Amino acid sequence: MNLPSSLFPHALLWVSDFFFLLLLVGAVYYAPWKAFFANHILNVFLGGCVLTLLIWSLKAGIRPGLNFHLLGATLFYLMFGRELAFIGISIILGGLALNGGVDWSSYALNALIMGALPIVISDIALRLAVRYLPHHFFVYILVNAYFCAGLTMIVTVSLSSALMIGLGPYTWDQVLHGYLPFAPFMIFGEGFMTGMLATGLALMKPQWLISFDDRRYIAGK
Repeated sequence: MNLPSSLFPHALLWVSDFFFLLLLVGAVYYAPWKAFFANHILNVFLGGCVLTLLIWSLKAGIRPGLNFHLLGATLFYLMFGRELAFIGISIILGGLALNGGVDWSSYALNALIMGALPIVISDIALRLAVRYLPHHFFVYILVNAYFCAGLTMIVTVSLSSALMIGLGPYTWDQVLHGYLPFAPFMIFGEGFMTGMLATGLALMKPQWLISFDDRRYIAGK
C-alpha cells in the first residue's frame, strides 16, 4: 500500500486519474450534504480525517510499495456513508501527499485501492447483511465492522500485491516471502480497530454512525 508512481507504467496512472475524478465528482454531487450539515457532524468528520491521517503516517515496510498501515475505510463508511467516506479518504490522501507520504502522480491509484475499493466492499457487505442476516446489534458489529474491515484489508493487500507483481518490479517470491507473511497481523488489526471503535460509537454516539439504526438493531430485541 502507499504505492509509489515509480513502480507502475504511466498508462495505469492516467487511467487511475480518470476513474478517480469520475468517482470524486459523483461523490461530491450525490453526497447527503443537507443531512451532513444539519446533524452537525462536520467536526466529527474532520476529526476522523486527522486521526486517520496520523494512522496512515504510521506505516511499516521494507521496500517501496511493500508496506502496511491500517485503512479505516470501513469505519469511515459506517460513520458517514459511501460518498462522504470517499471524500474523506481523498482528503486524507491529500494531506499525506502534502507531507511527502504519497506521490501526487500515484494519488489517484492509491485513492482507488485504499479508498474506493474498501468502501464498495463495505457497502455491499452492509446491504447483504441487512437483507439476509438477522437485524441484531451483534450482527452489525461482528459482520459489518470486524469481519468486513478484515475483508477489505485482505482484498486491498491482494490487489496491491497483484499490481506489484504484474506491473511493478517485484517478483512473486519477493512479495510472498517479504510482504504477505505480515498481512495476517494487519488483517486482524484492521478488524479489531474497526470493531472496537464501531462498538464504542454505537453504544455512546450512535448518531455518528449513519449506517446504524436503533429501530433495526436494538428496538424490540
